Amino acid sequence: MLAEAEDEHRANVSGEWWRGAAIYQIYPRSFADSNGDGIGDLPGINAQLDYVASLGVDAVWLSPFFTSPMRDFGYDVADYCNVDPVFGTLAGFDALVERAHALNLKVIIDQVYSHSSDQHPWFQESRSSSDNAKADWYVWADAKPDGSPPNNWQSVFGGPAWTWDARRGQYYLHNFLPEQPDLNVHNPAVQDALLDIVRFWLDRGVDGFRIDAINFAMHDPQLRDNPPAPNGGKRTRPFDFQQHIYNQSHPDIAKFLERLRQVTDSFGGRFTLAEVGGDHALGEMQAFTAGDARLNSAYGFDFLYADALTPELVAGVINDWPEDAGWPTWAFENHDAPRAISRWIDEAHRDSFARLKMLLLCGLRGSIIIYQGEELGLPQVDVPFDQLRDPEAIANWPQTLSRDGARTPMPWNADAPNLGFSSGTPWLPLGDAHRALAIDRQNSDPGSLLAFTRECLALRNTRSALHHGSIKLIEAGSQRLVFDREAGQETLRCTFNLSANVAPFQPSGRRLMDTGNIEADTLGPYAAAFEEIA
Repeated sequence: MLAEAEDEHRANVSGEWWRGAAIYQIYPRSFADSNGDGIGDLPGINAQLDYVASLGVDAVWLSPFFTSPMRDFGYDVADYCNVDPVFGTLAGFDALVERAHALNLKVIIDQVYSHSSDQHPWFQESRSSSDNAKADWYVWADAKPDGSPPNNWQSVFGGPAWTWDARRGQYYLHNFLPEQPDLNVHNPAVQDALLDIVRFWLDRGVDGFRIDAINFAMHDPQLRDNPPAPNGGKRTRPFDFQQHIYNQSHPDIAKFLERLRQVTDSFGGRFTLAEVGGDHALGEMQAFTAGDARLNSAYGFDFLYADALTPELVAGVINDWPEDAGWPTWAFENHDAPRAISRWIDEAHRDSFARLKMLLLCGLRGSIIIYQGEELGLPQVDVPFDQLRDPEAIANWPQTLSRDGARTPMPWNADAPNLGFSSGTPWLPLGDAHRALAIDRQNSDPGSLLAFTRECLALRNTRSALHHGSIKLIEAGSQRLVFDREAGQETLRCTFNLSANVAPFQPSGRRLMDTGNIEADTLGPYAAAFEEIA
């Protein structure tokens, strides 16, 4: 029966396969190393796709593997249409796509449109003079009369968002590292070039794109100063002292996304997902996904940067996305945020909470993203300062939690050198706590989080209400979170105790799945139940 239900699930979503899909994010540097250089690569991913498929996910999302000087580990692209040698070759990528498709896995790749590497030929030409063919492909501006930058904009990674270029005799904009100059996406020629890149990868069989930092893609052409941010809140960078009104979030971004959607729709069955952060993320996410002419979905940082998982937090995101507001995507973890299991729970309750967290993710309305190792319950690794590789963490140490701590290599085999990730020295240190959570140990344990994750995804895939149904919030108190998922005649009641104390419980129907200690009328700490009530 389960196999038949899964086949029906695939048939029902073959057109809009992404609606309700479970997507597995792979950070290539840290997934699996095939050649012993200590860095994960595309052949390593290909060799482990059977494991990914065994989870019950619909797609894999690959973080950047493009040619890059790796100042920001691939998010500084020097050639959008090639594979960096450290990861492999285009032929190796084609083989990966072919193998993924044979396993009924879609392939989503990152696209970085807001900026390139300063080593990209476009920038090399643009900086050579003020009258070359690509002179306005990046954001250039004259100095103020006193030689200072054109305005007060600050970089996400610290310091001014402007760097002086002596060859050009002007400043160029970079919202991130100085080695990541901002593309001038207002320029139609730049848009055309980016859309050609989209076609290149679609021609190679890619099924969709996760679009990085898309709200940084266009700036205010008048270069007006950002106003100061209101007092209060955590401030670890100059960036935090401003309201980011003019350096990002220009309304014309949506027009470019309409052009992008036209291209992806011309190939049929493709998926576009925006990453949107910042103080106005919700409005931008909904603007970028409004109607049928823009992106299919968007995700933000509601959970990724949250200090705690509370009923109030979940209720907020449910209420923020009514059914007429587009299709959301949710992630509790990714390569840019500390591991949720370390952010949200003490060690004493870690095992029970990890199960509740996975069941909750699989119960939300929208598409969902599971970050590599999340299915194992991997905690954040405390990477020593002298081993940090993340430029943001190095610049802001020790105030910013390192992204490196969530990017450490996957533990494949508890007893193998380097936990089976590589025969060479890994590019980041392995986590001591990860040995007991290694894939080989959890694979052989029916009571493991890995086994539970497979059960959660199987239930989501076989229940229309969970996969793509509506959601109705019933309760969001100090402990309990309750919502219903509905599709057709099917209604499922999802009840969670998001506290370390016992909470009341009233059974509502036939139990489909649960976790934690549940008595006749109580939910134990971090217990949850899914019930069929109609």
